[in-house]
Amino acid sequence: MPVTGLATVLLATAILLVIVSAVQPLAKRLELSETVILAIVGVVLGGTADLILHSSHIHVFDTAAEILLDFPINSEGFLLIFLPILVFQAALAIDVRRLAHEIGTVLLLAIVAVIVSTATIGLALYPFSGMPLTVCLLVGAIVATTDPSAVAGIFREIGAATRLTRLVEGEALLNDAAAISIFSTLVAAIIAHKEVHLFSSALAIFLSFVGALIAGFFFARCALWMIVSLGSNTGRSAEITLTVALPYISYIVCDDLLHCSGVVAAAAAGLTLSAYGPSTFRPQTWRFLNELWQQIIFWAGSLLFVLASMLVPRLLIGMTKWDFILILLATIAGLLARAMVIFGMLPLLAATKLSPPVPTPFKATMVWGGLRGAITLALALAVTENELIPTPISQFVGIVATGFVLFTLLVNGTTLRAVVIYFRLNELAPIDQAVRHQILGIGLGNVKDKARRVANEFGFSNVITNYTLEEIDRRINEEREANSFDTMLTDRQRISLALITIAAQERSILLDLFRMQGLPRRVMETLLRSAEATLDGAWTEGRYGYVKAMQKRLHPPFRFRVAQYIHRKLHIDRPLMYCMMERFEILLVSRFVSISLTRFMKRRIEPTLGVRIAEIVSEVLDRQNRMLDDALEIMRIHYQGYIEALESRFLKLVTLRLESDEYNSLWAESLVSDELYSELEKNVEKRFERYNRRLKFNLKSGLEERVKELPCLRGVPQAVLYDISMSMSVYFVFPSEKILHRKQKVKNVYFVSSGLFETHSASKSLTYGIGDILGASELVAGKRIYANYRALRFGYLLVMPADVFKRLIQDYPIVAYNLSKIDEAKDRPNSQDDDFMMLGYTRRIANKEKQLMLGYESKEINNLKNEGNIENNNKQNKN
Repeated sequence: MPVTGLATVLLATAILLVIVSAVQPLAKRLELSETVILAIVGVVLGGTADLILHSSHIHVFDTAAEILLDFPINSEGFLLIFLPILVFQAALAIDVRRLAHEIGTVLLLAIVAVIVSTATIGLALYPFSGMPLTVCLLVGAIVATTDPSAVAGIFREIGAATRLTRLVEGEALLNDAAAISIFSTLVAAIIAHKEVHLFSSALAIFLSFVGALIAGFFFARCALWMIVSLGSNTGRSAEITLTVALPYISYIVCDDLLHCSGVVAAAAAGLTLSAYGPSTFRPQTWRFLNELWQQIIFWAGSLLFVLASMLVPRLLIGMTKWDFILILLATIAGLLARAMVIFGMLPLLAATKLSPPVPTPFKATMVWGGLRGAITLALALAVTENELIPTPISQFVGIVATGFVLFTLLVNGTTLRAVVIYFRLNELAPIDQAVRHQILGIGLGNVKDKARRVANEFGFSNVITNYTLEEIDRRINEEREANSFDTMLTDRQRISLALITIAAQERSILLDLFRMQGLPRRVMETLLRSAEATLDGAWTEGRYGYVKAMQKRLHPPFRFRVAQYIHRKLHIDRPLMYCMMERFEILLVSRFVSISLTRFMKRRIEPTLGVRIAEIVSEVLDRQNRMLDDALEIMRIHYQGYIEALESRFLKLVTLRLESDEYNSLWAESLVSDELYSELEKNVEKRFERYNRRLKFNLKSGLEERVKELPCLRGVPQAVLYDISMSMSVYFVFPSEKILHRKQKVKNVYFVSSGLFETHSASKSLTYGIGDILGASELVAGKRIYANYRALRFGYLLVMPADVFKRLIQDYPIVAYNLSKIDEAKDRPNSQDDDFMMLGYTRRIANKEKQLMLGYESKEINNLKNEGNIENNNKQNKN
């Protein structure tokens, strides 16, 4: 019984997958791109099937040939089935933050290069093709799409520079969208027999891009929100299923309903998931997700290329010698257009600081690496299948576009490896080579010690042991002789390298902590973004960028400030309560990570980069630790019980994580059965579930007691103090924040519960500490604020509205008396009153703390100056 219908299609697909699986090892053996081999296989299959059907001598394989040639998929199927997931996975695999630094270059290649290529190829074909200019431009738009799979595959296989791969992949994300938008506009003009209006078409394409970016981001955020709402108990299957649906929803809704670019929407959804995914998914789920998508794309990309290549013989039907000349002309024009953009415009971007400079070898490789692939063939097929387009036009477009693809694959694709090797782009940069020798020298020394211990434990003979160790010694000596680490890197470069490593290690520690259930996703998302910000800062600005990002992470975010404003103005506590809970958890986890980084620096950074660099980096980390301790101490003073409960909870989570790791080790060593391991893990999961609910937090806990301790309110009745505490709000401040501004009208007075503040004027400078009141003297005198009040460290203020404070002074003269005593204590700290003696003592301690802080900052400045002097001396010695 012959195989027919759906079974035939499935059988053909399975056979093609078998062929695809054989192509991968063949490509490695021949040192060619898999895409090139797949294209050749597809062309051979299509040509052979066509030959069999038109032969009168071979009838045995007629059924198989018919299946291949009449495969139930057309150009719409190619674009709807394969394009969304190809674009989505390409965006998902890209490091968004690294791509952001190259955004100028990527946009130039993705949009400007497509426009220039379309115009250049169209104008080159127009005088010789005998076709209207619109048709020639349509060919240019079809062949303007580049295929990153072949190029990126070659780059990864031979170890080309990662920046080169990133540029090629970033270009391919958006150039498909630009080319398809131009393609759609030109096809509509050809069918309607109308001219293309440049301005209106450009505006429509721009609006399509912007709308698709917004829609793709919206759909991705909705998917992430659903993943968070599902919770961690649903398993990774439901979460990953959402990511499979996301590209199709984004693409089809934008393309068919919103009339925006579906490709851009799918790319925007993938980029959004790439940026927010690591802090939303559990690390093990995120790794599995990426591995699964890589497998899906391998199947989809390979099948797309084979199926599209099988149509090549059909598209080339009726080809003449003149068509071959037109193909060659279009190929040369496309190469020149790409060269004009890359060599002509990239230097302008670098000169205007819009993008980092691109070296000349990179430019030459990018010009030669503009391969075309399956999307170009699918667009050409769409033209040939469109019954509204005249046959001569569709035949012309199909032949030239298909020939263009074959030329780039068979010529550029087979020689691209040689171009990369010729420009030595597969070699490490000099700095990386210096670091490599340094790390290998240290690492081999550790390997030698471990090998000696292993040999002694297992009783290997001295002859074998010495022979093996001598070989390691030889390699160590070779690395030491080739090591140019001390001369290749300046101190500033070493510090930047150390901080980059520290920031990357911090991100790794956070992802490892994220495996623990009970840590809120929002907290981990905030911490991961902060770690990535410090990594970006270290990459772009070295030590200054790292310190700036480190300080920014300790400042409350915009949401926290809004919550404080709502709490102070509207007396709604819940938003600030949740923000404070997150703040506690962020500070606690950050402190834990900071201690781990200090140990990592001693264990890894110091042996590699030297003691001096380790000391400088240690000072940066110590400053971070002090700031974290300061912020935590302010919290601990006012919310001691909550902090202790939070620390206890965190320690229990760590203990459960260690318990789970122990069971994993026992199971991996086959010391427990699968059934027992499953039971043990279920027990751990149940205990983890107890910590899914967050601790309860009372924002105004202990507020009445703190109000009673204020020296200004001594002598006020207890009942009144209770009413006052209910009308007051709390205000958490961070270093350098301005509390009151010069010439501002006093609307609130601020009681210092903890922290350190200062104000400067032309006549005097004052420091305020615990027990002081900010803005009270100006309010009593009926004046505006005479100078800015600024926080020197983290602090905690009690805020009272100005009208309440005025009534308090009028009703209770003791308050005005206490204010005068506080003012006297500023000038006479040896007052006999115990409370005000303590106030003066506190102020002297505050002044000492301020001097220490200023001394530390000047030390940091001197370190930076010393680094600059060392670099100048090194340059002079080299000269």
